Amino acid sequence: MIRLAEVLSALSLTTDLGAGMPFEKGLRTCVVASAFAAVLRLSLEDRRAVFHAALLRSIGCTAHAPENAAMFGDDLSFERAFKELDPADSATFVARFGDWDPPHQQELLQRVYAETATTGAYAVRSGCEVSAALGTRLGIGTRAIDALRDVYERWDGRGLPDGRSGDQVDPIAKVVHVAEQAVLGHYAGGVESARTTVARRAGGHLDPDLCDEFLRNCEAVMGALDAPDMLAAVVAAEPAPGLIADDRDLGQLSLAFAVFTDLKGVDLVGHSPHVAELAGTATRMLGGDEASVAEMHATGLLHDLGRTAVSSAIWQRAAPLGHADRERVRLHTYWTERILTRCPAFAPLARSAAAHHERLDGSGYHRGNGAADLELPARVLAAADAFAAMTESRPYRPALSARDAERALVEESTAGRLDSACVAAVIEAAGLPRPRTVWPCGLTEREVEVLRLCARGMSNRQIADELVVSARTVQHHLASIYDKTGRRTRAGAAVFAVEHGLMRASRGIDF
Repeated sequence: MIRLAEVLSALSLTTDLGAGMPFEKGLRTCVVASAFAAVLRLSLEDRRAVFHAALLRSIGCTAHAPENAAMFGDDLSFERAFKELDPADSATFVARFGDWDPPHQQELLQRVYAETATTGAYAVRSGCEVSAALGTRLGIGTRAIDALRDVYERWDGRGLPDGRSGDQVDPIAKVVHVAEQAVLGHYAGGVESARTTVARRAGGHLDPDLCDEFLRNCEAVMGALDAPDMLAAVVAAEPAPGLIADDRDLGQLSLAFAVFTDLKGVDLVGHSPHVAELAGTATRMLGGDEASVAEMHATGLLHDLGRTAVSSAIWQRAAPLGHADRERVRLHTYWTERILTRCPAFAPLARSAAAHHERLDGSGYHRGNGAADLELPARVLAAADAFAAMTESRPYRPALSARDAERALVEESTAGRLDSACVAAVIEAAGLPRPRTVWPCGLTEREVEVLRLCARGMSNRQIADELVVSARTVQHHLASIYDKTGRRTRAGAAVFAVEHGLMRASRGIDF
């Protein structure tokens, strides 16, 4: 069984990245909002709604990310400014909005004033629509989903998308608004800064009555942040009884993460489910049982979570990336691993999910792992992700045909970067005839057979008897194997065989 709060906490960490917020900002907002809801003596139903709305406050933040990046240069900086800056404080807003791009700051400022009423309202509606769809899929209640529609509304009516004011704003959303601003203030300077931030926004952004209540109980409410582990604090703060999901729901929960992530780029929509389908089917073809297939499918859905930490301006760029942006791209797998490791339900998938850009020869990222460190799920996922990406369009190239992608994938396996058996399975999973296996380092089919038996410790005579060939022929094959692999001993050749997945066929898996 899966604690839903743990899964939602992992999604909250992902939304922090997608909204340009400090890591764990969503968890902190949830903990503070829950403590504030207790002070307000809200009903159990309302406290549960506050808990979920605070945790998933930014669940729609990727809905308009590509457009925000195109308009403001960096969707992450824009999202952060949109949450932190108060348009009612015109001096501060004018001084800080667009400061991520100083040469164009005035142009960005003019643009936000010109576009907020139209494009801004549309963008927020997009986010609300995504929030409602994903919130429903994740199993949270309608009270929380209704509150998510008002996360950008304000007490003074200057919010989006509908400009509702006062008591028109959802009461659950108003509690979350206070908690979020308190947390942002706390980042800037602790409890006193939280107090100042909330007091300054009272009657403008925030409901003044709620602000008064918060200020009277500030130390007690903000004391909830003293917990040593924020994710554990969130799980502890969930109103009883905690919601439980069945292990069989893991794929459906993972799909919500995939949808959220893929919205980071217009060409990325559907990528994660595409990878998941290929990887799951390939796992079955490699002899995996249904539990392994389901786990591989979920891993495919979750593999790109770290994309949300990188600006859509980079994912949407048609021109070559500079060194700094390439490094940002390379770190997206690190963020995938970091998020998944924090969630007990997803932690077993973290290492494989984060290895989808690793390569057998150690040329991949972010760890630069080689064959010895890459288990079968990581190898399958790497091949599935590569094939899926090749057959999807990107801003810098059109989609390859399935046949061209097949040839490119086979070349990668021939060069020793991708597992040849996994490549073959992915190609068949894509609906193409399974190619003749291309073995690493140019080994022939018979040389691989000899290598497997050699690695098992058989003598030349025993190998000859097993393969019904002469001992001289075996010696010839071994000499060729040593030359091609660069190994000079049986033990070295055995390590090569294991590193490149060449021993699996001898364990009964049908390639």
